[in-house]
Amino acid sequence: MRIAVVDIGSNSTRLLIADVEDGTVDERDRRTQVTRLADGLERTGELSSTSIERVHTVLAGYVDAIEQARCEAAVAVMTSAVRDAANGEAFAAEVRARHGLNANVLTGDEEARLTFLGAAAGRWAPGHGVLAVIDVGGGSTELVAGRDGTVEGHVSLQLGVVRHSERHLRHDPPEPDELVALGDDVRETLSGALPEDLRTAITAGVAVAGTPTSCAAMAMKLEPYDPSAVEGFLLEAGVLEEQLARLADMRLQERRRVPGLHPDRAVTIVAGITILLEAMRALELERVTVSEHDILHGAALERASR
Repeated sequence: MRIAVVDIGSNSTRLLIADVEDGTVDERDRRTQVTRLADGLERTGELSSTSIERVHTVLAGYVDAIEQARCEAAVAVMTSAVRDAANGEAFAAEVRARHGLNANVLTGDEEARLTFLGAAAGRWAPGHGVLAVIDVGGGSTELVAGRDGTVEGHVSLQLGVVRHSERHLRHDPPEPDELVALGDDVRETLSGALPEDLRTAITAGVAVAGTPTSCAAMAMKLEPYDPSAVEGFLLEAGVLEEQLARLADMRLQERRRVPGLHPDRAVTIVAGITILLEAMRALELERVTVSEHDILHGAALERASR
């Protein structure tokens, strides 16, 4: 079954077109555009007209690609920015009317479940302990833990690369007290996020979304970006610490030129690495496996199962 999934996130708008059969997702097309839908949301409580139009422009191109691929089903998922915004439901209705997409605003629980479904599929054999999935988004971060393909605990936290960049990082480069405040805020939010008995049972971790894939690409100095090289990359906490120290000391224009880092992610990468690193520490993980298989794969698998 050929399925299209559009993920309208706080920082990026993404498309997956895939053939899904017997629990296997065979990617045919995958696209990402940094649209920063959550720009200004922390300050105003609403999605801005400028951000909304950026998303609509990208969606128009995605709908054309979906039609050309002759997809049998198409779904769109919306996450933290749309959940939190006062005008989020109005935006979702506009997406349905303007682009004909079956757009669903996910709860934090639904987002966590689909993320785990995508990240864990084909990766974790029965009896191999608890797998933790870390999904660092633009407006929220999901921590999910489960075994044998079943979620046993999850939490959706108000931690995001756009949200926390706007909240704490006002200078270029960030000042030391801003970085300290960012780290303190992240650690406080992560404190006690998962029950201790589940956290201590975790034996491995997978990290998905733009921050860990960017960190893997930077570690390998990938130019251009290569998803096949990033998939399965083992990312060490020590590498993240070095990247954070280096990038936080750069001006934005310098970060835009770092090999492996997409220029559009340079604005939020300092907050992103801080969140990822602190999440790993909270889960007592020294390393995580980076994966391209996230909520897009999870949503595709769920749609095919219906």
